[in-house]
Amino acid sequence: MMKEYIEQAEQDLLHTYNRYQIVFDKGDGVYLYDLDGKKYLDFFAGIAVFALGHHYKDFDDAVKAQVDKLIHTSNYYYNVPAIEAAKKLKKASGMDRVFFTNSGAEAVEGAIKAARKYAYLKDGKTDHEIIAMNHSFHGRTMGALSVTGNAHYREAFQPMIGNIKFADMNDFDSVLSQVSDKTCAILFETVQGEGGIYPATQEFMEKVRALCDEKDILLILDEIQCGMGRTGAMFAWQHYGVKPDIMTCAKAIGCGVPVGAFLMTENVAAHSLVPGDHGTTYGGNPLACAAVSKVLELMEEDRIVDHVNEITPYLEEKLDQLKEKYPFVTTRRGKGLMQGLVCDIPVAPIIADCLENGLVLINAGANIIRFVPPLIITKEHVDEMIAKLDQAMQSV
Repeated sequence: MMKEYIEQAEQDLLHTYNRYQIVFDKGDGVYLYDLDGKKYLDFFAGIAVFALGHHYKDFDDAVKAQVDKLIHTSNYYYNVPAIEAAKKLKKASGMDRVFFTNSGAEAVEGAIKAARKYAYLKDGKTDHEIIAMNHSFHGRTMGALSVTGNAHYREAFQPMIGNIKFADMNDFDSVLSQVSDKTCAILFETVQGEGGIYPATQEFMEKVRALCDEKDILLILDEIQCGMGRTGAMFAWQHYGVKPDIMTCAKAIGCGVPVGAFLMTENVAAHSLVPGDHGTTYGGNPLACAAVSKVLELMEEDRIVDHVNEITPYLEEKLDQLKEKYPFVTTRRGKGLMQGLVCDIPVAPIIADCLENGLVLINAGANIIRFVPPLIITKEHVDEMIAKLDQAMQSV
């Protein structure tokens, strides 16, 4: 049956993914099951989306209840779930204003527009520049792609939106060298994900923030993958005590329901987007916002961030043991439950072997194994993962 579905998909779906030859049918907790009933330990969580795992009962119940009540009305009207979700998201982040989107890429698009409007209102010019980071990833839409620091992703789709410069993550001098009187924003992921699991350093965060304050440049932090408790704080920038002017989030804020958001300070909100500047048909709809509201409620009630901080040292210890055991593993890096093992060999065969043995992992670049499991994992799940990964590494 699985083979037939895959063949059908290859006939009907646009081939923009080289998919693994598996059709997942259902999930339960930290496990997935394919159409043949095979069980897999999920240490990928749908790209860091399923923070609460699959079928977290209270979350499921809240989404089902909203389906039975109201799904969509458009943004011409208020809806209670959006109001409640915005209030909770503000509390969790310390930001002041929220705009709900359908995805992380759309959140980045909104952040770019807000930054450019902020600068435009200061001087009436439209030649402002944004500094982004090399090896970053912000999405596949034209604006988000324009600030993604990987030339290969951009080359076939030129011209991108203009006036984007690139600097190096954690290299303040490289950022400083790109600053001009046209710079309106500096944008980066607090922890780079696709680019190789690189957390920002304390020094870099503080220096960039000071630079932005000095020159009235907006600091935009992308928390789409690293936010929502994954690093051991609700948002990764909270580790540093360095607050952005604009923040993007998505993925785990809806735990599988497609939703994102960009947030800003009151200062940016008062001097940027106004009615008519930005909009979305589906963004902030009652269904998506009921999901966001419940996720935020459950993360607080069930002390998910505390659990991340409790389990992280154990995961790091076990990954470090693999690093010591296998010479081809050169480094472990990351923050919280966003970890990477850097290898000096391609990791695709290891990941494929793990998948065959019932473990879902993913890479971050050709030579890094990425670990972004549900935030509810236990030591037993870590042990199970390590055993399967150890077996795969032995085969290499």
